[in-house]
Amino acid sequence: MSEASAIDPGSASLEYVEAMYAEYRKNPQSVPAEWRAWFAEQERREARPAPTRLGPGFRPRSIFNPRGGNGSVVEHASRLLSEEVVLQDRVDQLIRAYRVRGHLIARLDPLGLPRDPQPELEPDYYDLTEADLDRPFSSRSIMGAPDVLTLREILERLRQTYCRSIGVQFMHIDDLYVKNWLLARMEGTQNRIALSREEQIRILRKLTDAATFEEFIQKKYLGAKRFSLEGSESLIPLLDMAIEKAGSLGVREIVIGMAHRGRLNVLANIIGKRPSQIFHEFDDPDPSLHIGRGDVKYHMGYSADYRTSRGDDVHLSLCFNPSHLEFVNPVAMGRVRAKQDRIGDIERQRGLCLLIHGDAAFSGEGIVQETLNMSGLPGYTVGGTIHVIVNNQIGFTTSPEEARSTRYCTSVGRMLQIPIFHVNGEDPEAVAQVVHLALEFRATFGRDVIIDMWGYRRYGHNEGDEPSFTQPVLYRIIRQHKSVREGYLEHLEELGGITPEEAERIAAESRQRLEEELSAARSPLYKPKPEARRGLWARYLGGPEDDAPEPDDTGLPRERIAELMDALTRTPEDFKLHPKLERFMQARREMGRGERPFDWAAAEALAMASLAVAGQRVRLSGQDSGRGTFSQRHAHLHDYETGARYVPLQHLSPDQAPVDVINSPLSEAGVLGFDYGYSLDWPDGLIAWEAQFGDFVNVAQVITDQFIVSAEDKWNRLSGIVLLLPHGFEGQGPEHSSARLERFLELAADDNIQVAQPSTPAQFFHLLRRQVLRPWRKPLIVMTPKSLLRHRRCVSPIEAFEHGAFRRILPDEMSGQRTVPVRRVLLCSGKLYYDLAERREKLAREDVAILRLEQLYPLRDRDLGQALEPYPDRVPVYWVQEEPENMGAWRTLRVRFGDRLFGRQPFHGISRKASASPATGSMASHVFEQEEILHKAFA
Repeated sequence: MSEASAIDPGSASLEYVEAMYAEYRKNPQSVPAEWRAWFAEQERREARPAPTRLGPGFRPRSIFNPRGGNGSVVEHASRLLSEEVVLQDRVDQLIRAYRVRGHLIARLDPLGLPRDPQPELEPDYYDLTEADLDRPFSSRSIMGAPDVLTLREILERLRQTYCRSIGVQFMHIDDLYVKNWLLARMEGTQNRIALSREEQIRILRKLTDAATFEEFIQKKYLGAKRFSLEGSESLIPLLDMAIEKAGSLGVREIVIGMAHRGRLNVLANIIGKRPSQIFHEFDDPDPSLHIGRGDVKYHMGYSADYRTSRGDDVHLSLCFNPSHLEFVNPVAMGRVRAKQDRIGDIERQRGLCLLIHGDAAFSGEGIVQETLNMSGLPGYTVGGTIHVIVNNQIGFTTSPEEARSTRYCTSVGRMLQIPIFHVNGEDPEAVAQVVHLALEFRATFGRDVIIDMWGYRRYGHNEGDEPSFTQPVLYRIIRQHKSVREGYLEHLEELGGITPEEAERIAAESRQRLEEELSAARSPLYKPKPEARRGLWARYLGGPEDDAPEPDDTGLPRERIAELMDALTRTPEDFKLHPKLERFMQARREMGRGERPFDWAAAEALAMASLAVAGQRVRLSGQDSGRGTFSQRHAHLHDYETGARYVPLQHLSPDQAPVDVINSPLSEAGVLGFDYGYSLDWPDGLIAWEAQFGDFVNVAQVITDQFIVSAEDKWNRLSGIVLLLPHGFEGQGPEHSSARLERFLELAADDNIQVAQPSTPAQFFHLLRRQVLRPWRKPLIVMTPKSLLRHRRCVSPIEAFEHGAFRRILPDEMSGQRTVPVRRVLLCSGKLYYDLAERREKLAREDVAILRLEQLYPLRDRDLGQALEPYPDRVPVYWVQEEPENMGAWRTLRVRFGDRLFGRQPFHGISRKASASPATGSMASHVFEQEEILHKAFA
């Protein structure tokens, strides 16, 4: 190596010359003539004796310096080498350019619309000429290639790899090992997969099933909305291959989230829903069956067991989905995470999330970014999600130029260190290559992968839409374009892989199967199979609250309370607690011994601990939930010297259930969607999401409206998700006062959710335990306190945790102590109770009774009637709230009960005046308004 250094301008040149010389030794004709002559001359001169004198310019003798010293041969070699090094460097730049930008000229569009030329991918951009095309260059930097190739061969290899039907964006990945892993599998195969005839026929069958299904429905249900997959039928073989490959890699659960486009096709040809069920939904013969409930057929989900061709069993679940595109993404991820956690899949290899997107939605909906951001976070990762974009190159009527500011709809995906595969959907074998590579990448690195499958939309947004109004040129091209199946069939026929007769037999079998399914659906004997809750959900109930049993006692023995509170205050011997938390821990120990009443955070911790040691998993996630927004929780303790984290809730007993208190990213819709999804597959635990302030829950309004409050009604899907929403008017302004209680009450019907505002720590403790211990599974919305976390009166004695259960209405604390009759009853909820109670004491108003509605929904007439029974008929009842008149619970209560409660007592409201904004930003104004409410309450 050192002998050549005298004439080697750079280390790369030496490697190049050695490779060239090796080729020369094998076959002299394989190298350029000038190099051939020079190598021959060096070998001839190598036999001459070396000089005996050593001078200051002496260099060791070698083939590249046969005479030693600085002779003319060295100068000749330097000149040749310098020229070759420059050319090689240019070739290496060209190779890199194809890796970075080759996707820009890949033939991705099945409609063949032209793409802009890329000068950087042409040899002349690097001053490489026609004469250089047949010149050999080192190709060692191309994975899987021979050491030396001509420039023409290098270009052909690069174009086959990066510019055919697959374009790849991966050079933004920083990790060299990951990048080289991809290079080896793409360049080593030139991005092609070798398929057997059996695999090719399977692809053709899936394409045939997809096309036949769409044609069949178009014929039998002309004009009916089905959101056809035509133009992107390769999605069906793509999913089939993905499931097969995933099964071979050890995946046993796949949760799929997708929008409406192609959903019926996926249900019938991938998930396993009987076409007869789908046809029955199209016929919709019983108008009384779904009055006020249910959902359209292309929003419905399904689950089934799937056996792969090699015998692997995989359970498939297609999530129910609203029309709000992409919001199902975090829901599907949450479901997968729950499935993985349940089986102890800490490597995240046995459960897979597969999300199918539309191109316009992927670039347009912010929930996509929120979901991608969670992909690598410890509390939310699922070991990589496979994203498949069905790229129709249009959104409803909007062209890509109007819909996004980026070249690709996938550009948001580059925020992650993951590959993005763009593939022409009319090349099913290229789709196969991408699918296999994506699944292997996910299994190896536990990261997301994006597959952008380019197709088109044969009809409008739906089958009743006329797309040529807005895209006349595009749809002239589409009308003349043959289908994916026809193109692939021609390809197989050219290869001799199938005969026309075999292909027609496959199509005939597919049509015959659908005809039989339609006959079955229209038979008088056909009865839709009722969907019963199975598996984990078999023992849980929905429906009316009155039909569900409720525990009479959710308390704990005092000894158990003491044990748990002691465990919650223990830390390792070498753990250095923050000095300011010493008093916090001491107070909790005293609470456990009954020496101090419990505050709110201690009651919550006790509830969580008691559930965990009884085997019920606890998961709480939200912004700053480890410490708590108001520095009240301290579930995460940090060593004051090392910063190491310790979570006492995770060290209660050896056989406890897991407890996760997770600091979430700054996201509401994505995180709430994830936790809701988690609750769908973990009914037997406390699964909670906490808003930093309750006001911010409206950022996740889609998750609330389209999933949480309506899933049972639309899809017969239950959830026990808990929402903890800090709420209360304390002078912190319009965005830190209201969790919008009124919105949840407006969404409440048919006992679909629970809305509570407990006013004591013990009530909160029993509420959380009731949520898990009773079999009735409904979302629980809790208006949690802020200032009450440290209010001197908002405490509960240890006795309140030993016995009893959550009480929907708390009676007046002065009952039985009065010396005068009650002349006014105040109904209230939450923090305002303490203000009213203090004012009553100050005014010595024994004639005023104060009742607390702890559960605002479901609110049973009999409970409220019994609470009011001690008071005479004509005693007026006032609902008192901090919220403006058009917010809070007042209007809901007024609509329900009118101006007389149960026809007995006059019913009035006291509140702030109606307002467009929840609260004032002025502390002085807040105090004034609060005083006005209290004055009216006791006027």
